[in-house]
This record gives sequence, structure tokens and C-alpha cells, in this order.
Amino acid sequence: MNAGTYIAIYLPIFIVLFVILPTNRRHMFVVRKLKKRRGERVMSNELIKACRGKVCTISTGSLGTSYSKVEIVEVVDNWIKIQSKGKRDIVNIDFIQSIKIHD
Repeated sequence: MNAGTYIAIYLPIFIVLFVILPTNRRHMFVVRKLKKRRGERVMSNELIKACRGKVCTISTGSLGTSYSKVEIVEVVDNWIKIQSKGKRDIVNIDFIQSIKIHD
């Protein structure tokens, strides 16, 4: 094979493994540092503990998932356990953007 073939095959793999994936992992740490510099607060466990046992909608952003009409069962460290129709999920608090409580 010639050099052009090697470039066509291995360049996309190189870009995905060494450029795109590491950038996505570091994104959350960079956002957290910027929020601390600007004086914005990261969501605290105390606010979420106040919502324990209530039905709410949890949004993790436009690219993440949205949990609709779930009950917050437990809050431990940086994680919350939610339940909806018998199905349980665990969500990292760092990725939560908003919580809407349903009355």
C-alpha cells in the first residue's frame, strides 16, 4: 500500500482517539473551574436533599438525557438515585443543569 492509503485509513482513527475523546473528558473539569472563577456555584447536595421524595424533571443539558417525572430516592456524595416506574437510575450531580419540581 502507498502512503495515501495509510493516511486515509489511520488519520480518522487518530483524530477520534487523540483529539475528540480527550477533549470531551476534560470539558467538565474546565467548565467547573470557570464557574468557580466567575463566582457561580456548583449545585450543592443540600438543595437536592430538600427535593428528596418529590416528583420532578431532571435535565442534564441539551446533549445529555432528560429524566421526566422521576422521584429522587437518595442523595449520596455526588450522586443521586432516582426512580421512575420501578426503574432506578443513578445520576452524577455535576452534570445536572436543572431540576423542576412537580406539585
